[in-house]
Amino acid sequence: MATKDENGTAVVRKEQSEKLEPPPMYQVLLLNDDYTPMEFVVAIIQEYFNKDRETATQIMLKVHRDGRGMCGVYPKDIASTKVELVLAHARKAGHPLQCVMEEA
Repeated sequence: MATKDENGTAVVRKEQSEKLEPPPMYQVLLLNDDYTPMEFVVAIIQEYFNKDRETATQIMLKVHRDGRGMCGVYPKDIASTKVELVLAHARKAGHPLQCVMEEA
């Protein structure tokens, strides 16, 4: 909104803008099954979640022990894409690995 000050100079005032909320974040989780090889799960975590071998192995062991393990937290579109990529890779390799996302 532009107005003039006492000298006749145009002054632009900033309107109070709404504060933007950060987008909701989603956890990407791998779920345990009794068929997918552990080494395949480690490779998936390294490839799609950019984890080093040791971290990927720890996540895989959590999946194995607890039934699920978190691979990362992302905005909705990125999380959804990662889930689809993991599922497609697992199916192509003939494994029943499940990957899901939950709001963090």
